[in-house]
Amino acid sequence: MRRCRPRCLLLALLGAAALLVPGAAPSSAEKRCFCQVTGYIDDCTCDVETIDTFNNQKLFPRLNKLLESDYFRHYKVNLKKPCPFWNDSNTCGIRNCAVHPCPPNEVPGGTESASYKYSEEASKHEEECEEAKRLGAVNESLSEETKRAMQQWIQHEDSSDNFCEADDVQSPDAEYVDLLLNPERYTGYKGPEAWKIWNSIYEENCFKPPTIKRPLTAGRGNNDGHAFYRWLKGICVEKRAFYRLISGLHSSINIHLCARYLLQDTWAGTKWGHNITEFQRRFDEVLSQGEGPKRLKNLYFLYLIELRAMSKILPFFERPGFQLFTANEKRDLETKTQLLEVLHLTKSFPLHFNENSLFAGNKKEAAKLKEEVRLHFRNISRIMDCVGCLKCRLWGKLQTQGLGTALKILFSEKLIANLPESGPSYGFHLTRQEIVAFFNAFGRISTSVRELENFKNLLRNVQ
Repeated sequence: MRRCRPRCLLLALLGAAALLVPGAAPSSAEKRCFCQVTGYIDDCTCDVETIDTFNNQKLFPRLNKLLESDYFRHYKVNLKKPCPFWNDSNTCGIRNCAVHPCPPNEVPGGTESASYKYSEEASKHEEECEEAKRLGAVNESLSEETKRAMQQWIQHEDSSDNFCEADDVQSPDAEYVDLLLNPERYTGYKGPEAWKIWNSIYEENCFKPPTIKRPLTAGRGNNDGHAFYRWLKGICVEKRAFYRLISGLHSSINIHLCARYLLQDTWAGTKWGHNITEFQRRFDEVLSQGEGPKRLKNLYFLYLIELRAMSKILPFFERPGFQLFTANEKRDLETKTQLLEVLHLTKSFPLHFNENSLFAGNKKEAAKLKEEVRLHFRNISRIMDCVGCLKCRLWGKLQTQGLGTALKILFSEKLIANLPESGPSYGFHLTRQEIVAFFNAFGRISTSVRELENFKNLLRNVQ
């Protein structure tokens, strides 16, 4: 049995003592959301408090600054791919769901002729296209050597190490999106269509038998979650981890929507900000019938997985010949310096997740299980093309590709260790899209952890 650290025991004693102190508010909104979000994370040797301190005080500010650079703010994506699982071509008609391309004649020089920049709102389409042109030009001209290398890399796009079905960036429907001009936030997309996406993910792709009902599933009423968690504890650590990663991703997205909620939309303008009521609805222990704190704990599990991948990919970017190319040599060097500082910082984290605990034991059985997990996750990445809200689809595709890239990194340790000092690597490679998705996806997780601190402060005076 794992021993509880003195710090963990002290936290438990302090929590119990608070119940006896006159004037304490054990039923306060803050406690209902966060009283269980403390101490050790299941299947890990790390605790919530260590992550909060490391992320909020050290990593988040540096990572956020890196993601503002030209290289990391532009993501090429195909938002026109049809849903491969059901015949539903309807897209959300809500204004805030839109992602608007600039006309071809306004595409900045140096990008592919079929690539567009996006603005944020239809009403400000023209002026923001100009802003995207000024801030976001991406030069994708390639040397002959790099072109030859890319032909080799393309052959490995569907290799057994890829956990996602990536978009074809050469497709005329693949377009550049400026992520800073299309922030992830609440768009109004909800109801049966949104639930259909998440139900498909949870019910058909999380290794769950149909007889085991997921707690608080839409349309099923207040079903008891005890059977579900007994089942979850009884399955192998890999399948349990898979569920917790998906739950953590779901929680992270919900936190973003609550933190950037449309609070006002009138003739005087729009106002976005923190919606405390919405946060409580999703994560309050009472309102969510005990589910909310579990969801938040899964967010921290996801954080540890992606943080570990960040620490392991350092050798790939440290190679002298690796460039983050945007055709501005001075800025590209500065961006690479920032990137390496962030990666060295992630490597310094004291309590990393041990990925060797996954897919261990019998090699044949482990390989079979890994392939199962890979195919299930690839399926989830394809489900993102069924999301009706285009802005939600954009961020859903980016974050699933980012998590898929993290898994690819975690299980490519030997290939990364054997990377050549210079020249292309045919054993392990990350495309530009994978790099941008990976760092921005972790940026979203890091932001979620930081936002929890904001919600704690906002809920402190709410009963």
